[in-house]
Amino acid sequence: MARRSKGGGGGADAAAKGDAMRAAWRRGAVRLVLVAAVAWGVLVLLALAFHLWSCTSSVSFLSALCKNDSKVLYAVDPTGVSSKPLHRCSIPVADDPDAVVIPKRTPNAIVKKLSYLTVDKRDKDSPPLFGGRQNWKQREDSFKLNATMKVHCGFMKNSGADMDDVDMEYIQKCKFVVASGIFDGYDIPHQPSNISLRSQKLFCFLMVVDDVSLDFIEKNVTVRVDSAGGKWVGIWRLVTLHRPPFDEPRRNGKVPKILTHRLFPRAWYSIWIDGKMELMVDPLLILERYLWRGKYTFAVAVHKHHRSIYEEGDAIKRRKRYARPLVDLQMKMYYHEGMEPWEANKRMPSDVPEGAVLIREHTTIADLFSCLWFNEVNLFTPRDQLSFGYVLHRLGDALKLFMFPNCEYNSLFILHRHTREHSSKVEWAKTIDEIVKKGLKESRGGLGLWTPYPADLSSVELPAVKRTSQAS
Repeated sequence: MARRSKGGGGGADAAAKGDAMRAAWRRGAVRLVLVAAVAWGVLVLLALAFHLWSCTSSVSFLSALCKNDSKVLYAVDPTGVSSKPLHRCSIPVADDPDAVVIPKRTPNAIVKKLSYLTVDKRDKDSPPLFGGRQNWKQREDSFKLNATMKVHCGFMKNSGADMDDVDMEYIQKCKFVVASGIFDGYDIPHQPSNISLRSQKLFCFLMVVDDVSLDFIEKNVTVRVDSAGGKWVGIWRLVTLHRPPFDEPRRNGKVPKILTHRLFPRAWYSIWIDGKMELMVDPLLILERYLWRGKYTFAVAVHKHHRSIYEEGDAIKRRKRYARPLVDLQMKMYYHEGMEPWEANKRMPSDVPEGAVLIREHTTIADLFSCLWFNEVNLFTPRDQLSFGYVLHRLGDALKLFMFPNCEYNSLFILHRHTREHSSKVEWAKTIDEIVKKGLKESRGGLGLWTPYPADLSSVELPAVKRTSQAS
C-alpha cells in the first residue's frame, strides 16, 4: 500500500481556508457596494427633500439656499431626478442696482388717453361677463389707433375678480411692481433671490391668488399677517381675488398676468413672472437691461422653438393643451385676417413669445396692447402665445417692443414644478360635436369661438407647418 506523504493533508486544508477567505472577501465587497448605493440614494433623497423644503420656506436664510442656479438639484442631476433649463447665457445687466439711474417716464405719443368700457347694455338680461360682450365690429375698431380710445379691458362692473379693501389700500403706493399669480392651488410662492436692499424698498412684490390657492398656501407654508390685516409669505404680499371670473383656472391666471395695469393702476413699471418661477435677478437690473437701455416700453423673450403662431398652434394640438378644432378655428380667423406665417425678414425675431416673463412700462400704448391681447384671450382660446403675435401684427410698429434672446430668459429664474398637473377635459376634445355633447363648452370665456364669424372660413386652409420641436 502506498504511503501518504507527510504534510499532504495540511496543504489541502490551507487551500480550502484560502478559498473560503476569498469568498468571504467577495461577499463583503458586494455588501459594501450595496450599502454604499443605498446610502447614496438616501443622501440624494434627503438633499432633494431639504432643497424643496428650503425653497418653500418663508425664512430668508433657508430660501437663499435655492439661489445660484439651484446647485443642490444640479448635483444630483446624473440620477435623472431633476431637470434644468437646456440653455442659458449670461445677462448683460449693470453691475450695481444702487448705481442704476431711473429715467423719466416715456411720453404718450400715439394714444394719449385710454379709458375702459365697464358696463354693457346687454348685461341687463344676463349676468355680466368679466371680458364684456365685445362684438366683431368693436373688436375691429379697437385696433384702429386714435389719440383718445375707449376699449374693452376686463373688469366689467359686478363681473368678479374682487379685491379686499386692505389690499386695495396697500397697492395704492405701488409704482414699481413684481407680480405673480397662483390659481387653483397649482403652486406655492417661491422667494426671489439676489434682491438688493434698494429694490426691496422700491418694488411691491405682489402674489395674486384665488381663495383655493390661499387656503392651499396657508396649509403648506408660513403666512404672516401684518397689523393692517395684509398677508405675507416672505417678501410676497398675497393679494386675493374673490369670485373667479372664468370657469377655467388658466383663464383666471390671465387676469393678473395680462391686465397687470388694471389690477395695479398706480404702477409705472411691472415685471410679471409665472407662479412656478423663482426670480434670480434684481428687478431694477431687469428694467435697466430690457427697457431703459434700449428705450423700450415692453419686453418679452423669443420662444425657444417656435417663430410662427401656426407652429405654436400645431404644437398646442399635439400636446393637447386645448381642443383641436377650436385652436384651428382661431388660427383660421387670424389667417383670414392677414396674419402670415413668420419669416426671417419680419421686423420682429419671432411672432411667438415665452409668455412667462413680461416686462412693461405702463404707457398708454403698452396698456392698450395688453387690453387687446386680453380681449383675444377672452374671445378665443386661453393659449395667449397664439394671440400675442396677432395683436402685435395689428398694431404695426406702434409698440416699442424688445424680444430678447431665449437663453437670457432662462437665466432670469429657476423653474419649479407645479404641485400638480393641470388638465381640463376640453383640452382632449377632438371635434366640435364632442365638446357640445359632453358639455365641455365654457360659459364665461372663449365665446367668440361660438359666435358666428362675419366671413366664410370653410375654404380657409391653414399654412403648412414645419415641426421644429417635439410635441412635449
